[in-house]
Amino acid sequence: MALLQTVYSPFSSLFSSHFVFVLMGGAVAFLVTYLLTFGVIAWCRRAGWLDRPTVERRRLHKKAVPRLGGVAMFLSFVLVSLVVYATNLSQDVQQGDELVRYWLLLAACTLIVIVHTYDDIKGLKPLPKLIAQTVAVVIVLGPFAGHFHGTFFFGFSNPFFHHNNLPWYSESILTLFIHNTAITWLAIPAILLTWFWIAGMMNTVNLIDGSDGLATGVVGLTGLFITIISWTLDQYSIAILSAIFTGAVLGFLPHNWHPAKVFMGDSGSQFLGLGLAVLSIIGGAKVALALMLLGIPILDVAVVMIGRIRRGQSPLHFDLNHLHHRLLATGLTVQQICYVFYSFTFLFGVLALFLSRIYKLLGLGLVGITMIALFIWIDYRQRHGGLPAVLDDDPLPKPPAAQDGNDDECPITPKQHFS
Repeated sequence: MALLQTVYSPFSSLFSSHFVFVLMGGAVAFLVTYLLTFGVIAWCRRAGWLDRPTVERRRLHKKAVPRLGGVAMFLSFVLVSLVVYATNLSQDVQQGDELVRYWLLLAACTLIVIVHTYDDIKGLKPLPKLIAQTVAVVIVLGPFAGHFHGTFFFGFSNPFFHHNNLPWYSESILTLFIHNTAITWLAIPAILLTWFWIAGMMNTVNLIDGSDGLATGVVGLTGLFITIISWTLDQYSIAILSAIFTGAVLGFLPHNWHPAKVFMGDSGSQFLGLGLAVLSIIGGAKVALALMLLGIPILDVAVVMIGRIRRGQSPLHFDLNHLHHRLLATGLTVQQICYVFYSFTFLFGVLALFLSRIYKLLGLGLVGITMIALFIWIDYRQRHGGLPAVLDDDPLPKPPAAQDGNDDECPITPKQHFS
């Protein structure tokens, strides 16, 4: 009997009510998004809200495609989380702070989706979109009554904790001048860090939404690993919310897979970036995970912008030097590009689950080495294929079965979307 209990105990939590809610929340959100997307497609076609093919170099897809898929993901996340997450969390008085963070997240997401839905339909200049992002961050922070009551990135896990032969080993959390959520002048660096992390994540997701299924799959996998690590840290309510977010994202993938029947638009990519940024902060121990899983897209954005500056261009200048553009130029198909990104995201996610504090730094180093190796391989393929090293705003050579679509880049300038 003792032996049976020993064998059973590691699996007993799998059948707990928490695990049922994780599974149910993810599965229901997947189904709701999948079904809602049909309605969004029909709605966009009836209203004429389509991304139409043109002779413009940045919009070369061959047929009109709806581009408000982000609305379906957002509505699914809201509806399912209200029923599965908020209803159960409100019954636990001890989870009051987490419930406040949830409502603030919903308010910020609502603002972002409304602003960028208008942008997808009518178009907005960069400044209003940047202002919307900043206001969303303020909402997420929840500054009232002398404290930040929302999601506040003022510290992160110390990778050197418990390593007595290394500096800074005595503190488990490293903070920026402050040790609580009080609103003071000393909180300004932490506020800026929170803004940089959330706005940066929103724009990173937006930038990788340049190929059918790319951003959807990468964000979905990242959300899945956030769910898993939340569960292993016994943060069951956060695991439920992450599972709902993951299901809402992956439910869109069948519609967004090549050839895409619908694009997520800025309304989708900005919502996904905001949700991912907040989920990686709350509960702690997930920022390093997000950095590992999204390390290649983040480094890609940095490398491209540095390259533009070195060529005397604005860092916001439009060109075709993002990693997915270069991979397409090597002859890979749209699906193969997705598989490359998915594989690295999954690999680094599994690695992050097994790496402890200090070893996550080695994992981040491995991400950087992988990025360098990718660029070396791409450069080799480009040079042997007779392609230019810098792909400005000329059309890319299209491999067989690859067509072009369009979506918007970060809140600054449009990008090319391969559909």
